[in-house]
Amino acid sequence: MPLNRDSSTPDSAELPRLRGEALFAGYNGRQVLADVHFTVQDGSVTVLLGPNGSGKSTLLKTLARTLAPDAGKVILDGTDIHRQSTRTVAQRLGILPQSPSAPDGLTVRELVGLGRFPYQSLMRQWSRHDEAAVEEAMAVADVAAFADRPVDALSGGQRQRCWIAMVLAQETELLLLDEPTTFLDLKVQVDLLELLVSLAHQQGRTLLVVLHDLNLAAAYADRLVMMKAGRILHDGTPEAVFTADNLKQVFDLNAQVIREPLAGRPVCVPVKRAPGKVEAVKPSVATV
Repeated sequence: MPLNRDSSTPDSAELPRLRGEALFAGYNGRQVLADVHFTVQDGSVTVLLGPNGSGKSTLLKTLARTLAPDAGKVILDGTDIHRQSTRTVAQRLGILPQSPSAPDGLTVRELVGLGRFPYQSLMRQWSRHDEAAVEEAMAVADVAAFADRPVDALSGGQRQRCWIAMVLAQETELLLLDEPTTFLDLKVQVDLLELLVSLAHQQGRTLLVVLHDLNLAAAYADRLVMMKAGRILHDGTPEAVFTADNLKQVFDLNAQVIREPLAGRPVCVPVKRAPGKVEAVKPSVATV
């Protein structure tokens, strides 16, 4: 089924669909992003990396219009995103926040059906197209087998696939996902990332994803963006960005970077400290 396309959408060869210009943003008077310029590359998987408090989730929320910037602007399809209606944005941009939750008893089919909300109105009720979009989204996310089961009765990985199916049902080309693999087993994380990559490489969708796992990010991203203290420090291919020096600068991580033998992707191997050497533990910072 073709994705929803608005007649005002520019050719991806001419202009990127989503970008942020001179963004300053934060919470309760505390600045997190500082003069960030960022463009989401069409038709690829971009992964935001950074330590807790680096601003990666804040950048995603600002681009997604769930957080208004203190200064600067976000441009979606050539227009300031805050000058567009919520319905218009939802027809162009799909968002999966951290740790979403569904009402008790909601079935998978009902949850995925919520992705069609941007297209409903008094003049346009549920249609065959809506039903087909839901069925296809469940098939792509591999959750059709338990469509009539309650979401809260599923495993963590199954639930996350249901949420991804809901976003897919919006039929948007742009997908923004904030830590979609958190708290999942490694095999489940790999399966989800394989799904997300296939959406970009086989269906031409554009994905911006916040991840914590460094090696998984390097393995599946087309583009890596490393952030620290509210600024973008490194931006490029995993081969260019994922280096020992950059990992030390951004994460204060002592590691060797090697190439895995099959695809040649970079992998970091932490350097073990010498026996008896203990560094002071830094206080943790809430993720933003």
